[in-house]
Amino acid sequence: MSANDDRSLSPRLAGFAGGILTVSYLLPGLAGQWPALRGPLGVEDRTASGEGYALTFDDGPHRGGTPAVLEILAAANTHATFFLVGEQVQRNPGLAQEIVAAGHTVGLHCYRHRNLLRLAPWQVRADIDRAQALIEDATGVPIGLYRPPYGVLNASALRLAKARGWRTLLWSQWGRDWEKRATPESIVRRVTDDARPGAVLLLHDADDYSSRDSWRRMLAALPVVLQTMSERGLRPVAP
Repeated sequence: MSANDDRSLSPRLAGFAGGILTVSYLLPGLAGQWPALRGPLGVEDRTASGEGYALTFDDGPHRGGTPAVLEILAAANTHATFFLVGEQVQRNPGLAQEIVAAGHTVGLHCYRHRNLLRLAPWQVRADIDRAQALIEDATGVPIGLYRPPYGVLNASALRLAKARGWRTLLWSQWGRDWEKRATPESIVRRVTDDARPGAVLLLHDADDYSSRDSWRRMLAALPVVLQTMSERGLRPVAP
Protein backbone atom coordinates (compact mmCIF):
# COMPACT_ATOMS: atom_id res chain seq x y z
CA MET A 1 0.00 0.00 0.00
CA SER A 2 1.45 3.35 -1.00
CA ALA A 3 1.68 6.38 1.22
CA ASN A 4 -1.05 8.06 -0.81
CA ASP A 5 -3.33 5.05 -0.39
CA ASP A 6 -2.93 5.22 3.38
CA ARG A 7 -4.02 8.83 3.78
CA SER A 8 -6.67 9.42 6.41
CA LEU A 9 -9.91 11.10 5.52
CA SER A 10 -10.10 14.63 6.81
CA PRO A 11 -11.45 14.90 10.38
CA ARG A 12 -14.50 16.74 9.11
CA LEU A 13 -15.26 14.14 6.45
CA ALA A 14 -14.56 11.29 8.85
CA GLY A 15 -17.00 12.73 11.37
CA PHE A 16 -19.61 13.21 8.67
CA ALA A 17 -19.11 9.63 7.48
CA GLY A 18 -19.36 8.13 10.95
CA GLY A 19 -22.51 10.07 11.82
CA ILE A 20 -24.35 9.47 8.58
CA LEU A 21 -23.37 5.82 8.31
CA THR A 22 -24.41 5.14 11.87
CA VAL A 23 -27.84 6.43 10.94
CA SER A 24 -27.73 4.27 7.80
CA TYR A 25 -28.11 1.23 10.05
CA LEU A 26 -31.48 2.58 11.13
CA LEU A 27 -32.45 3.91 7.72
CA PRO A 28 -31.43 1.43 5.01
CA GLY A 29 -31.14 2.97 1.57
CA LEU A 30 -29.60 6.13 2.98
CA ALA A 31 -26.48 5.91 0.80
CA GLY A 32 -28.62 6.27 -2.29
CA GLN A 33 -30.14 9.46 -0.86
CA TRP A 34 -26.78 11.05 0.08
CA PRO A 35 -24.64 11.53 -3.04
CA ALA A 36 -21.69 12.52 -0.82
CA LEU A 37 -21.46 8.92 0.38
CA ARG A 38 -21.18 7.68 -3.19
CA GLY A 39 -18.48 10.18 -4.17
CA PRO A 40 -15.30 10.37 -2.09
CA LEU A 41 -16.49 7.67 0.32
CA GLY A 42 -17.60 5.18 -2.33
CA VAL A 43 -20.41 3.63 -0.29
CA GLU A 44 -23.11 1.88 -2.31
CA ASP A 45 -26.52 0.36 -1.66
CA ARG A 46 -27.57 -0.59 -5.19
CA THR A 47 -26.50 -3.23 -7.67
CA ALA A 48 -23.68 -2.12 -9.96
CA SER A 49 -25.94 -2.48 -13.00
CA GLY A 50 -28.91 -0.74 -11.39
CA GLU A 51 -31.01 -3.67 -12.54
CA GLY A 52 -32.64 -6.68 -10.89
CA TYR A 53 -31.86 -7.21 -7.23
CA ALA A 54 -28.96 -8.58 -5.21
CA LEU A 55 -29.70 -11.07 -2.46
CA THR A 56 -27.14 -10.86 0.35
CA PHE A 57 -26.56 -12.71 3.61
CA ASP A 58 -24.50 -11.55 6.60
CA ASP A 59 -22.85 -13.17 9.63
CA GLY A 60 -22.09 -16.69 8.36
CA PRO A 61 -21.06 -19.26 7.65
CA HIS A 62 -23.26 -21.16 10.08
CA ARG A 63 -23.52 -24.94 10.41
CA GLY A 64 -27.30 -24.92 10.36
CA GLY A 65 -28.29 -21.82 8.44
CA THR A 66 -25.79 -21.74 5.59
CA PRO A 67 -26.34 -25.28 4.19
CA ALA A 68 -30.11 -24.75 4.36
CA VAL A 69 -29.84 -21.45 2.49
CA LEU A 70 -27.61 -23.06 -0.15
CA GLU A 71 -30.20 -25.80 -0.64
CA ILE A 72 -33.04 -23.30 -1.16
CA LEU A 73 -30.96 -21.21 -3.56
CA ALA A 74 -29.95 -24.26 -5.56
CA ALA A 75 -33.58 -25.35 -5.90
CA ALA A 76 -34.50 -21.88 -7.12
CA ASN A 77 -31.44 -21.62 -9.41
CA THR A 78 -30.57 -18.37 -7.64
CA HIS A 79 -27.19 -16.93 -6.68
CA ALA A 80 -26.45 -14.68 -3.73
CA THR A 81 -23.62 -12.89 -1.96
CA PHE A 82 -22.45 -13.98 1.49
CA PHE A 83 -20.61 -11.45 3.65
CA LEU A 84 -18.53 -13.73 5.86
CA VAL A 85 -17.28 -13.31 9.42
CA GLY A 86 -13.67 -14.40 9.88
CA GLU A 87 -14.16 -16.16 13.19
CA GLN A 88 -17.04 -18.16 11.70
CA VAL A 89 -14.93 -19.10 8.67
CA GLN A 90 -12.27 -20.24 11.12
CA ARG A 91 -14.83 -22.56 12.73
CA ASN A 92 -16.42 -23.68 9.45
CA PRO A 93 -13.89 -23.38 6.59
CA GLY A 94 -15.60 -26.14 4.62
CA LEU A 95 -18.84 -24.16 4.49
CA ALA A 96 -17.02 -21.15 3.06
CA GLN A 97 -15.70 -23.44 0.33
CA GLU A 98 -19.19 -24.80 -0.32
CA ILE A 99 -20.56 -21.29 -0.83
CA VAL A 100 -18.03 -20.57 -3.57
CA ALA A 101 -18.32 -24.05 -5.11
CA ALA A 102 -22.07 -23.46 -5.50
CA GLY A 103 -21.35 -20.37 -7.60
CA HIS A 104 -22.09 -17.71 -5.00
CA THR A 105 -20.07 -14.58 -4.26
CA VAL A 106 -18.34 -13.95 -0.95
CA GLY A 107 -17.53 -10.63 0.64
CA LEU A 108 -15.80 -9.55 3.83
CA HIS A 109 -17.89 -8.61 6.86
CA CYS A 110 -15.33 -8.66 9.69
CA TYR A 111 -13.29 -10.99 11.84
CA ARG A 112 -15.20 -10.20 15.03
CA HIS A 113 -18.66 -8.67 14.85
CA ARG A 114 -18.10 -5.28 16.51
CA ASN A 115 -19.19 -1.69 15.94
CA LEU A 116 -16.22 -0.08 14.19
CA LEU A 117 -16.87 3.28 15.80
CA ARG A 118 -15.70 1.72 19.09
CA LEU A 119 -12.37 0.56 17.63
CA ALA A 120 -9.04 2.32 17.22
CA PRO A 121 -7.59 2.50 13.69
CA TRP A 122 -5.08 -0.25 14.40
CA GLN A 123 -7.87 -2.51 15.68
CA VAL A 124 -9.89 -1.94 12.54
CA ARG A 125 -6.92 -2.79 10.34
CA ALA A 126 -6.07 -5.89 12.37
CA ASP A 127 -9.67 -7.12 12.23
CA ILE A 128 -9.98 -6.62 8.48
CA ASP A 129 -6.54 -8.09 7.76
CA ARG A 130 -7.30 -11.21 9.76
CA ALA A 131 -10.70 -11.67 8.14
CA GLN A 132 -9.29 -11.20 4.66
CA ALA A 133 -6.58 -13.80 5.22
CA LEU A 134 -9.01 -16.38 6.59
CA ILE A 135 -11.69 -15.88 3.93
CA GLU A 136 -9.29 -15.86 1.00
CA ASP A 137 -7.44 -18.90 2.33
CA ALA A 138 -10.66 -20.87 2.82
CA THR A 139 -12.29 -19.94 -0.49
CA GLY A 140 -9.35 -19.29 -2.80
CA VAL A 141 -11.14 -16.17 -4.01
CA PRO A 142 -9.82 -12.60 -3.53
CA ILE A 143 -12.06 -10.19 -1.66
CA GLY A 144 -13.82 -7.60 -3.78
CA LEU A 145 -16.80 -6.63 -1.63
CA TYR A 146 -16.93 -5.23 1.89
CA ARG A 147 -19.77 -4.63 4.34
CA PRO A 148 -19.00 -3.61 7.94
CA PRO A 149 -20.86 -4.98 10.97
CA TYR A 150 -24.17 -3.17 11.51
CA GLY A 151 -23.53 -1.20 8.32
CA VAL A 152 -21.48 1.22 10.42
CA LEU A 153 -18.21 2.50 8.98
CA ASN A 154 -15.42 4.69 10.26
CA ALA A 155 -12.61 6.53 8.50
CA SER A 156 -10.13 3.68 8.91
CA ALA A 157 -12.43 1.10 7.33
CA LEU A 158 -13.36 3.44 4.49
CA ARG A 159 -9.70 4.13 3.78
CA LEU A 160 -8.73 0.46 3.82
CA ALA A 161 -11.58 -0.64 1.57
CA LYS A 162 -10.86 2.08 -0.95
CA ALA A 163 -7.11 1.42 -0.95
CA ARG A 164 -7.67 -2.29 -1.57
CA GLY A 165 -10.08 -1.66 -4.41
CA TRP A 166 -13.12 -3.12 -2.64
CA ARG A 167 -16.67 -1.98 -3.19
CA THR A 168 -18.32 -1.07 0.11
CA LEU A 169 -21.88 -2.31 -0.26
CA LEU A 170 -24.64 -1.68 2.27
CA TRP A 171 -28.29 -2.45 1.44
CA SER A 172 -31.57 -0.85 0.44
CA GLN A 173 -33.98 -3.34 2.06
CA TRP A 174 -33.60 -5.57 5.09
CA GLY A 175 -35.77 -8.16 6.77
CA ARG A 176 -34.79 -7.34 10.37
CA ASP A 177 -34.68 -11.11 10.64
CA TRP A 178 -32.30 -11.05 13.60
CA GLU A 179 -35.01 -9.73 15.94
CA LYS A 180 -36.64 -12.08 18.42
CA ARG A 181 -40.07 -10.82 17.43
CA ALA A 182 -39.49 -11.32 13.69
CA THR A 183 -41.81 -13.73 11.88
CA PRO A 184 -41.51 -15.17 8.38
CA GLU A 185 -44.31 -12.85 7.33
CA SER A 186 -42.66 -9.74 8.76
CA ILE A 187 -39.34 -10.68 7.17
CA VAL A 188 -40.93 -11.04 3.73
CA ARG A 189 -42.79 -7.76 4.10
CA ARG A 190 -39.79 -5.77 5.29
CA VAL A 191 -37.27 -7.10 2.82
CA THR A 192 -39.51 -6.80 -0.26
CA ASP A 193 -41.52 -3.65 0.46
CA ASP A 194 -40.64 -0.89 -2.01
CA ALA A 195 -37.95 -3.06 -3.61
CA ARG A 196 -37.15 -1.59 -7.01
CA PRO A 197 -34.64 -2.35 -9.77
CA GLY A 198 -31.16 -2.25 -8.28
CA ALA A 199 -32.30 -3.19 -4.77
CA VAL A 200 -29.90 -4.89 -2.38
CA LEU A 201 -31.69 -7.18 0.06
CA LEU A 202 -30.17 -8.05 3.45
CA LEU A 203 -30.86 -11.28 5.35
CA HIS A 204 -28.82 -13.33 7.84
CA ASP A 205 -27.93 -17.02 7.60
CA ALA A 206 -26.61 -17.19 11.18
CA ASP A 207 -27.74 -16.40 14.71
CA ASP A 208 -24.38 -15.98 16.43
CA TYR A 209 -24.95 -12.21 16.76
CA SER A 210 -28.74 -12.14 16.87
CA SER A 211 -31.71 -13.82 18.54
CA ARG A 212 -31.47 -17.58 18.91
CA ASP A 213 -32.66 -19.57 15.88
CA SER A 214 -33.41 -16.38 13.95
CA TRP A 215 -32.05 -18.09 10.84
CA ARG A 216 -34.89 -20.61 11.01
CA ARG A 217 -37.48 -17.85 10.63
CA MET A 218 -35.47 -16.41 7.76
CA LEU A 219 -35.42 -19.82 6.06
CA ALA A 220 -39.22 -19.99 6.22
CA ALA A 221 -39.37 -16.57 4.59
CA LEU A 222 -36.72 -17.06 1.91
CA PRO A 223 -38.75 -19.02 -0.68
CA VAL A 224 -41.53 -16.44 -0.41
CA VAL A 225 -39.02 -13.61 -0.82
CA LEU A 226 -37.70 -15.21 -4.02
CA GLN A 227 -41.22 -15.76 -5.34
CA THR A 228 -42.33 -12.22 -4.48
CA MET A 229 -39.37 -10.64 -6.25
CA SER A 230 -39.96 -12.83 -9.29
CA GLU A 231 -43.63 -11.84 -9.43
CA ARG A 232 -42.51 -8.21 -9.49
CA GLY A 233 -40.40 -8.91 -12.54
CA LEU A 234 -37.09 -8.58 -10.69
CA ARG A 235 -34.42 -11.21 -11.21
CA PRO A 236 -31.39 -11.85 -9.01
CA VAL A 237 -28.20 -10.32 -10.36
CA ALA A 238 -24.61 -9.88 -9.22
CA PRO A 239 -24.25 -7.07 -6.71
